[in-house]
Amino acid sequence: MAAESDGSRPRLAAARALAAVLDQGRALDGVLEQELSRLSQARDRALARRLAHAVLRSWPALDALLGRLINRRPARRERLVWFILAVGLAELRQGREPAPAVVHAAVAATAAAGLARLKGLSNAVLRGYLRRKTELEHDLGDNPVLRWGYPRWFIDLVRRDWPDHWQDLLDAGNQPPPLTLRVNRRHWTRDQAQAALAAAGIDAGVVPGLPDALMLDQRAAVSALPGFSDGGLSVQDAAAQLAVEHLALTAGQRVLDACAAPGGKAAHILERADVALTAVDVDAERLARVADNFKRLGLTGQLQLGDATRPEDWWDGRLFDRILLDAPCSASGVIRRHPDVRWLRQPADIGVLADLQARMLDALWPLLAPGGILVYATCSVLADENQHQARAFLERHDDAETINHDQLPGLDREPGRQVLPGTLAMDGFYHLAVRRLPPGCGRASRSSGPD
Repeated sequence: MAAESDGSRPRLAAARALAAVLDQGRALDGVLEQELSRLSQARDRALARRLAHAVLRSWPALDALLGRLINRRPARRERLVWFILAVGLAELRQGREPAPAVVHAAVAATAAAGLARLKGLSNAVLRGYLRRKTELEHDLGDNPVLRWGYPRWFIDLVRRDWPDHWQDLLDAGNQPPPLTLRVNRRHWTRDQAQAALAAAGIDAGVVPGLPDALMLDQRAAVSALPGFSDGGLSVQDAAAQLAVEHLALTAGQRVLDACAAPGGKAAHILERADVALTAVDVDAERLARVADNFKRLGLTGQLQLGDATRPEDWWDGRLFDRILLDAPCSASGVIRRHPDVRWLRQPADIGVLADLQARMLDALWPLLAPGGILVYATCSVLADENQHQARAFLERHDDAETINHDQLPGLDREPGRQVLPGTLAMDGFYHLAVRRLPPGCGRASRSSGPD
């Protein structure tokens, strides 16, 4: 009973999740959900999630501060106390809770972790930070790694690719994301959904250029939103909803979503038009999530287990009118939602991913009918995955013609359009739309407009 009231449980859950990410290289979502399942109170689950995210967003500074406050790093078997203290420091720096309560909770979490002999250390470290806060924070200096909380290699890449935007981009990755919804227009109109939310006391605003998006002004329990359980609403960032706008769908088309899991964009395609959709993914477990999404939303599409680089293993030979390739990428545009990405991703991964993206593009291009449109999308802000990838594809395929969508949100990154994190409160996304020219026709010197 004491653990329920001393604040230790959510702090310890966050610390355990952090240890799994930073020491074992595991993805945050999976380990955090496992830890949250042990917490009975919704407020404790929300606190543990918020604290884990806060530590990951400022890990270099927290680690450096702990290095100043503790003479010797703990032994491996006591390593968890380092993360408990990082959680405590993150809370003290945020200033949302009274400092004595934060210190008490960290000491209690240390004991709850089976490290009772280190309770004195936890108390001394956090109180030492409070006494020396001004000095310690000043000594962090202007080191960009400590200031923004990203690895040096990532900062250098972003600065190279975005010399005029890099600081804003890094700042945006450290902001909590909004909750954005997608309205299922087969269920109701956006105005009707907005009115239902308002009746429930939830303010939701529209997003310019995105007819199915509603952005909430407050956090809310998704499952309790009016219309969610019966398929009227889905959670999907506004930038992710841009893919359907680039596809220019019309009824009767054959559409391929080549990397479909977990199914948000595939569902959006089916909500927007009466098309014959084939949703392909290489991961059977993730493909099952697509099926679950379709069931909740009352949608029907063909689900196909398969590798986008090897369509010969699953394709029936009939050409598609539209292809969406939401390619595996660095996820550098959604770091605000997945702060562990900055610590799990390695520099060599970018080249590996770029090679995979190119192989997918080349493998899928022959599946597109003449006159059809392929949309290449990433949740990345890196040029090697975006405009450099797109230019290389166009050089390899003379029968591909770019389609301009200047009316949609984003920056022109010829070829394609880039939404930076924070633009209209969106995630970072890149989209390239290309039309396949008829056989025997070389690429026109001009780009065409949307259908």
